[in-house]
Amino acid sequence: MEQKQPQKPSAAFIGASWTALIVGISAFLIGLWNAEMELNEKGYYFTVLMYGLFSAISVQKVVRDQLEGIPVTNIYYGLAWFSTILAILLLTVGLWNAELTKSEKGFYAMSFVLSMFSAITVQKNTRDMNAAKTVEPEI
Repeated sequence: MEQKQPQKPSAAFIGASWTALIVGISAFLIGLWNAEMELNEKGYYFTVLMYGLFSAISVQKVVRDQLEGIPVTNIYYGLAWFSTILAILLLTVGLWNAELTKSEKGFYAMSFVLSMFSAITVQKNTRDMNAAKTVEPEI
């Protein structure tokens, strides 16, 4: 079986991924800063965002590790998926019960999803770039 050579992601894709991550996180945080809610509510949404970003990156890592034949324990694999689903569920429950307008709820949901997706792509790009560096180019 022929092994695939890792390819370095394009500069455009790397830039788009980082831009989406910065925009998503910034929008979410600016929204929290300007929100008329208690500090403990702001802390809840901030913590859910950070937890979601970490868990999404963990899912990407364990899935990629398994595809590359790198051992991953079942407990870590399960925890990564559970954490991602839990972060999404916590945001959903928080927004469902929040005294915010529907447009504000949609804003937080969309910036959260954008942040999680772009965190996965930034992590993937970083890993792809490192993998491409380790492969000697054929001359």
